[in-house]
Amino acid sequence: MLTFTSGMKLLVAKNYDEVYARAVQALQENERNPLAYFFIGLVLAEYGQHTKALEFLAKANELEPSNQTYQAYHARALASLGQFEAARTRADHMVKVGIEDAHLADMIGLVYSRSGYHDLAIPLFELATRKAPRRAEFHFNLAVTAQFTGDFETARTAYKEATTLRPEFYQAWFALVSLEHQRPDNHYLDTLKPLFDSARGDVEGQLLLGHAIAKTLEDLERFEESFDWLEKAKEGKRAQIRYRQQADTRLFETAKALSVQTALPSSTQAQNLPVFIIGLPRTGTTLLDRILSSHSAVTSAGELELFAWLIKETSKTDSRAITDAETLRAAQSIDLAVVGQRYLEQIKVLGHGTQLVTDKTPHNFLYAGLIHQALPQARIITLRRGAMDSCLSNYRQLFATHKEAFNYTYALEDVAVYYREFDALMAHWRAHLPADRFMEVRYEDIIRDQENQTRRLLAFCGLDWEAACLQFQDNAAAVDTASSVQVRQRLHGDSIGRWKRYGNRLDRLKTVLGALADEE
Repeated sequence: MLTFTSGMKLLVAKNYDEVYARAVQALQENERNPLAYFFIGLVLAEYGQHTKALEFLAKANELEPSNQTYQAYHARALASLGQFEAARTRADHMVKVGIEDAHLADMIGLVYSRSGYHDLAIPLFELATRKAPRRAEFHFNLAVTAQFTGDFETARTAYKEATTLRPEFYQAWFALVSLEHQRPDNHYLDTLKPLFDSARGDVEGQLLLGHAIAKTLEDLERFEESFDWLEKAKEGKRAQIRYRQQADTRLFETAKALSVQTALPSSTQAQNLPVFIIGLPRTGTTLLDRILSSHSAVTSAGELELFAWLIKETSKTDSRAITDAETLRAAQSIDLAVVGQRYLEQIKVLGHGTQLVTDKTPHNFLYAGLIHQALPQARIITLRRGAMDSCLSNYRQLFATHKEAFNYTYALEDVAVYYREFDALMAHWRAHLPADRFMEVRYEDIIRDQENQTRRLLAFCGLDWEAACLQFQDNAAAVDTASSVQVRQRLHGDSIGRWKRYGNRLDRLKTVLGALADEE
């Protein structure tokens, strides 16, 4: 028999087939059983069938609209698919009625945060921590969102509370160390190193702790030791994922083989026109986004991943990955104008009526040709950075471990090969996309010639000059990326040539990059 408690226990145990079977049986007995629709939706989500999952969760909510659990999961599913306004509407309704359960308060906080409404998320996380003060994950979620909004003191306090409540909360330790510069008289090495040793066999745990230790050592200017810890941290994960360069090579080759058609604009709208900021992660894309969104006519939508989702959903490929060669090939046979229109509809609410909306999803560099076909009016700006610094930045960053798109970052040689593919793809877009729609900007040029490069950016986007774009660090908007601390600081060139501090540890990188290594 299916009950809420039994179903949740089976889900926690990852016994998805049993949950599904019980839910189907319950529907056979009563086709209007909301609990059955609810659990089928959750199982479908676990298997990556998010659109279908949303249908079942919506049905459960429809059958029992007073059930806040169904409402919360329905809102979460909407946010996961990028339907942020619908997700917010559901969340607003729950807040208006009143949320008494700590878990649901935390979940709705996450819905707000993932939808870009971080200021609305904070009170929900605070409510969750008041109602369940011993739940470390609730303090962690509060800390993350506070960090996004620039409230670093609240973030620091909440991260520390999370590690106090659960000393083996490795993600909280990693976040705490990443939040601020570690100093000789204020660091956590004496805690982190024993935790790393005790986490032997825990691949994810050692990955997080090892990165935290490496970051600390880098802050203490012990660079070669820091690099050694990066290698130690990534060793287990690298063995686990068994990354295959060939798959990414096929992906890049498929992207280059796509037709790039210069089309007439499909829309004459004057508001919410998209500007796609692309490039390798951790090479300055967030900085570029902050500069542009400091303009009064520009709103940042953050990292949406919306275009990739729409391509995946419309192409209906069977592969589980959102972005793969199969899906890119299939995209040639779909109506890209429809994809473009759906994209514009979904970002409309995020634009708040401004002239331009930035979408800073770095991996959209694979979609530049498709973006141009779907949205001929869109501007595409790619951020470039010296090869050695780009590769080191990707290697030393800990990205979302569940996303296969970042599997190249666990070995230095793989990063180098990936960079070579990226560089070749950018040359392809440069040759085939119109110059008034595709633009390359160098990170080093922004650092050394900020005003002229900013004027160049604004001119490309059809914007008048505004001096506020030079004071991007004063931009109060939330930043929900790994750069949330750095972009609130004034422009500096400390990271240019960072690779030179690591002695001979990067010799392998230089060898694989070849002539590209000579780029600044």
